[in-house]
Amino acid sequence: MKSEFAPAGDQPKAISSLLDGLAKKEQFQTLLGVTGSGKTFTVANVIEKIGKPTLVIAHNKTLAAQLAQEYRHFFPNHAVHYFVSYYDYYQPEAYMPNTDTYIEKDASINEEIERLRHASTQALLTRPDVIIVASVSCIYGLGSPAEYEKENLKLSRGQEISRAELGRAFVSIFHERTNADLKPGFFRVIGNALEIMPMGTQNVIRFELGPSGIERIATIDPISSSIIREEASVFIFPSKHFFTNKNKKDPALKSIGSELKKRLKELEKGGKILEAERLKRRTTYDLAMIREVGYCSGIENYSRHLAGREAGSSPDTLLSYFPHKKDGTPDFLTIIDESHATIPQIGAMFGGDQSRKKTLIEHGFRLPSALDNRPLKFSEFWDRVSQVIFTSATPADFEREKSSRIVEQIIRPTGLVDPIIDIKPVTAKGSYGGQVQDVMEEIAKVIKTGFRAIATTLTKKMAEDLAAYFKEKGIKSEYLHSEIKTLDRIKILTAFRRGDFDVLVGVNLLREGLDLPEVSFIGVLDADKEGFLRSETSLVQIIGRAARNDRGRVVLYADGMTNSLTRAVGETNRRREIQLAYNKKHGITPKTIQKKIEDITQELESEHDKAVASLLAVDRAGIATDPKKIVKIIKQKKRELTEVIKLLDFESAAILRDEIRALEKI
Repeated sequence: MKSEFAPAGDQPKAISSLLDGLAKKEQFQTLLGVTGSGKTFTVANVIEKIGKPTLVIAHNKTLAAQLAQEYRHFFPNHAVHYFVSYYDYYQPEAYMPNTDTYIEKDASINEEIERLRHASTQALLTRPDVIIVASVSCIYGLGSPAEYEKENLKLSRGQEISRAELGRAFVSIFHERTNADLKPGFFRVIGNALEIMPMGTQNVIRFELGPSGIERIATIDPISSSIIREEASVFIFPSKHFFTNKNKKDPALKSIGSELKKRLKELEKGGKILEAERLKRRTTYDLAMIREVGYCSGIENYSRHLAGREAGSSPDTLLSYFPHKKDGTPDFLTIIDESHATIPQIGAMFGGDQSRKKTLIEHGFRLPSALDNRPLKFSEFWDRVSQVIFTSATPADFEREKSSRIVEQIIRPTGLVDPIIDIKPVTAKGSYGGQVQDVMEEIAKVIKTGFRAIATTLTKKMAEDLAAYFKEKGIKSEYLHSEIKTLDRIKILTAFRRGDFDVLVGVNLLREGLDLPEVSFIGVLDADKEGFLRSETSLVQIIGRAARNDRGRVVLYADGMTNSLTRAVGETNRRREIQLAYNKKHGITPKTIQKKIEDITQELESEHDKAVASLLAVDRAGIATDPKKIVKIIKQKKRELTEVIKLLDFESAAILRDEIRALEKI
C-alpha cells in the first residue's frame, strides 16, 4: 500500500478491531464509519495486512468508479480492476401478454467497460494481488472460469506454429480479423507477422514468424509502434465470456434438442400451437448458429446446457473466478460498500429476473432452461463468499444482526465534524419566497466563498427543471441522474469538482459514497415527504455529503417534522457533539479535505486518442520532441511495406501506406 497519510482519528482502532475479527475467523463484521471518516482508507489497510484477493461491491457504477480510483491510488503496483455491467443502455427481452407485445433485447454495449471486464477475469486467473471493484452485476451469470481459462492460448517464443495456424487459433477464441486499425478483440496479418489486441488491453502484441514458428513476441504501442517490452510467452484469452467449448458442443446441442422436443410436446398438449411453432423456429435457428460458429445472440440463455449443469443449479459468476481452497470454499475477502443500499439490491435481483423469464417461457419465446441463466439467489451469494466486511454510515438491521462486531469510526482524521443543520419551510409565507427561492439565495452566498453546492430533488424531471431555472438566473449548474451514461456521470462529477459549474442538482444518485470536498452547502428540497428518498438512512447519507468541508451546512426544507427527519437530525447532532468534544480535548482545528481531482475516465480514454492528441499538439507547436524516433518508425514501416508487397498482401500494404503518410505528416 502507498499513501502519504498514516491512520488517524478512529482509523487505527477500527483497523485493529477488523483485523482481530478476521484473525478469529469471524464471517461478518460492520465498519460503521461516518461520511468522510476514511472508510476506504481503513479497508485498504486491512486488505494490505490480509494480503488476499479482494472483491469490493458497490451499488452503482459511479460509486464503483470512484472506489476503483481510490484503490488504484493506494495500490499502484497491483491489479485493481473495475467490473460493472457493460451496458450504457439495456432493455431486457420481455413479453407483455395483455397487449401481445414482444420486446426484443436491446442494448448499447460500452466497449471500454467490456474490455475492463475481461481485464478483471484475466487478472484473477493469472495473479494473486487482485482487487476487483464491482457493481451488483458481479452476481449475474458470466460463463465458466474453467472453460475461459482452458480456451486461452499460451504462445511462446520458439513455438512451432504457422501463420495460418496462428490466425485460426485467434479465430477459435472469437477474435476477428481486420484490415483496419486494431481494437480489443481483433487481429491483423502484416507480412509474416500477426498483430493482435486482446480483450483487456489496449496494447498490441506482435508475433513475428519464421520457418520454424514464432521467432519473436513483443508488446507494442499501437500508435508509435515502439516496443514496450519483449515477451518470452503470453496468454491470449477468449474475447467472449460465453462461448461453446468444442468438446461440449455436440452434447450441449443434443441436450438443447431434447429439451426442445419435450417442451414442444407440452405446448402442443396444452393447445398452444402458436407458442410451439414460435419456440421451434427460434431454437432451431439458435442451434444452427451454435453448430456453425459456436455462438448465437442470446447464447447465455443456453448456458446450463453449454456448461453441462443440472437443471436449477446456480450459474458461474465473477465470484467463481476468485480463488478457492482445495475443498472448494472461497478464499478471498469481500467488502460490501454502502451495505444498507447494496445488500437489498443483491437480494432483489433473482425475483425480478425469474418473473420476466417465466412469461417468456410460457408464451414460447424461450426454453425453460433459460431460467437457469440468472443472477445468484440471496442465499447462494452468501454461500459463495467467505469473510465479509460491511461498510456504511447507516447500516441496516440485516448487517447489525449478522455482524459479530460493529466497529464505529466517528472521529475523522481531518477533525471535520458533521454539518450544521437548519430547517426551513417548503411553502412561501409572508416575505419568505419558498424553498426554491431560498435555496437559490443560499447557493449564491456559497458561490461567493469559492465553494460549491448541491440541491437534491425528489424526481428526475424536477432536477432537470431546477438546473435549467438556475441557469436562467445566471447560476452555472448541471443535473445528474440515472439516465445519464456511466462514464458521462463521472465526467460531470469531475467537472463539478474542478469548478466548471457551481451547483449540481440530482436525486438519490447523490447520496452514498460520492467524495466531494468542494461542497459546503446542501439544500434538501421537500425533506418532509416521507418515503425511500427521505427516509432516515437517505437523509443521514445526504447530510453526510457536506461533512468533507469545514464550512459544511445543510438546509432541510420541511413544513413539518417526520419521524425520519427527527431521527436523522438527532443522530447527526449526536455524532457532531462527540466530534466537537474530541477536537476540543485534542486541540484540533478542522480542515477541509484536500483531494486530487481525477477520475477513472482518464484511464478509460483510448490510448490511441491520447497519443494522437499529443502528436498533434507537438505538430501545431512546430516542435518535434523526438524526430529521430519518428523517422526510425517510418523506416521500419517502409521495410514492412516492401515485405508485404513481395507477398502480394495488398490489404496490409494499404494499412502500412496510410500509417507512413500519417507519420510523415507529423
